Amino acid sequence: MTTPDNFLGLEAEYSDFARAGVLVLPIPFEATVSYGHGTGGGPQAILTASQQVELYDREYDDEPALRYGVHTLPALELPNEPEAAVATIRAAVAEAARTGKFLVALGGEHTVSVGVGRGLLDALGGPLTIVQIDAHSDLRDRYEDTPYSHACIARRLLESPQVEQALQLGIRSVCTEEVAFTRSHPDRVRVWYAEAIHEGRWREEFIERVRGRRVFLTIDVDGLDPSIVPATGTPEPDGLTWRETLEILRTLNEHAEVIGIDCVELAPSPGLHMADFAVAKLIYKAISYTMMRTA
Repeated sequence: MTTPDNFLGLEAEYSDFARAGVLVLPIPFEATVSYGHGTGGGPQAILTASQQVELYDREYDDEPALRYGVHTLPALELPNEPEAAVATIRAAVAEAARTGKFLVALGGEHTVSVGVGRGLLDALGGPLTIVQIDAHSDLRDRYEDTPYSHACIARRLLESPQVEQALQLGIRSVCTEEVAFTRSHPDRVRVWYAEAIHEGRWREEFIERVRGRRVFLTIDVDGLDPSIVPATGTPEPDGLTWRETLEILRTLNEHAEVIGIDCVELAPSPGLHMADFAVAKLIYKAISYTMMRTA
């Protein structure tokens, strides 16, 4: 018996396009990475690992995926030039989101999030809040000669007047430019550094900022501690724990409407398949928090 090659290895009854409430879009883009490489292989590694994830979730005492169904789309074929790739991603995401199904994009480097966010806005309109789990703020205006670097995604998304705010959790690494930008835009950018998450000094204000909002959730896997996801391009120590990450996702869905998710920056490495599995399981949890809330 062969496991179907789709997210979670679902049989046709639960992965057929017409039946599914969720679309998974692999986006294997890698062009601007600046340290470790391999994010182009992230989407397929996530799909493969997801086929080993148990569908039963103790939090729900159920198999949530069989309730909402997940259809996996073909991986996007993309140009290597970042701005052109973002435009292609934007069009594909808008087309998928207009189906009325919930979209989850699998990167690829974090640059894909610019296209995902813009595509969601094209299809579903604003206003929109960005919730970003990450080790890095990604608020540079340019990095290594391109404004479409993985280090610039939050800055690019904030250029849209339809994006009300970017809320960043788990940050451990910033540059002077990013700190200055954050301080000069307190209404539109809020950063909770990792120590604030560890100490519980985030929840009350986070709830106030997301309550009743429509949210695009972008998860850079380096937001988690490298002991959980070591296979990423720029791992930073003192990251979010598994429980802290799930608490953020759970809290978000209790108070806001998540309209799309992406998960980026997994760089699969031989011998570190634990990272692939952890990311696949995290995505399943993130989807379930949204879809079971609306079931």
